[in-house]
Amino acid sequence: MKASIVLTASASKRLIARGVAAHPIVEKARTEGTIIVTLGTTNGYVAQELAEGAVDQAAFAAGVIDHRWNVNERLGEATDLVLKCGEVESFDETAVINGLGAGDVIIKGGNALDPFGTAGVLLAAATGGTIGRYIPAAMARGVDIVIPISVSKSVHVPMATLALDMGSRKLDLAMGLPCGVYPLTGNVVTEIEALELLFDVNALHVASNGIGAGCGSVSLLVSGEESNVRDAFVACETLNALPEIQVQGRQ
Repeated sequence: MKASIVLTASASKRLIARGVAAHPIVEKARTEGTIIVTLGTTNGYVAQELAEGAVDQAAFAAGVIDHRWNVNERLGEATDLVLKCGEVESFDETAVINGLGAGDVIIKGGNALDPFGTAGVLLAAATGGTIGRYIPAAMARGVDIVIPISVSKSVHVPMATLALDMGSRKLDLAMGLPCGVYPLTGNVVTEIEALELLFDVNALHVASNGIGAGCGSVSLLVSGEESNVRDAFVACETLNALPEIQVQGRQ
């Protein structure tokens, strides 16, 4: 059976978040290890799923690109979410990083996704921000990295090319904060992987964007066993019907 599905931007984030929670690596770490959910708009939904509680989306966002470009006036009001064996722990940066090991998971969103499955993370902070804080230690110790990101963020050049060309001190002009780009590899979870994990269906990215409520939307072709496709279709309809959460911060 085949179905055409269109997801609003917020519905996509919610679907991806549920897919992340269902990922075997995350499920295992949720019971046996430590999970760090870094700040970000999609990660705000991931945090809701994993912590099973309300998350202040506006405060959990980091470096959002809205009508003021990449600014979030409430940045700093929330800290990264830390879960140890499924329980929320207070955020102590040094203790968390020193305690990371194999079987633990860092969940880090991205700003772009290239054709080869490498995510790109914009770096506005001179020392690399979240990437500089966690990724070197994670890669040195074999910590798993999960990257929730929408296919709507697809770009058509290798991330390594962008990383070489970008850089805050290479730019002469910038709308918003000048940034570099970090190529991030890990376990990517888009709408496609989420649908596969949750409903055992295949999905193809058909189109992106629209106008009005369709701005930022993703169109997908979903196929598989009839019951699975119907379940996926109904779930996506339900997600689309949920109210959109504003993440821009205070005006």
